[in-house]
Amino acid sequence: MQGNKLYVGNLNYAVTEDQLKELFEAHGTVQSVNIIEGKGFGFVEMSTNEEAEAAKEALNDQEFHGRPLKIDEARPRSPRRDFDSGHGRRY
Repeated sequence: MQGNKLYVGNLNYAVTEDQLKELFEAHGTVQSVNIIEGKGFGFVEMSTNEEAEAAKEALNDQEFHGRPLKIDEARPRSPRRDFDSGHGRRY
């Protein structure tokens, strides 16, 4: 793994950031937790790449609050495309 930030998918919508932090703390120091509300996924940042890899290996496909977690290395956010450029459209 290249980074220490993990994507955590298939979250139960009732899971809190504190609960997710507690789960990941068993595998190292958690720097931050961010659950995207209403989307069923979030991000956990560990203090080192090694801790992130250990957490991914241990927790991927493990059931948490009734759902199997899907954990992967977080990818950088891609820039949004501007669909409303105003060029060439006439109605």
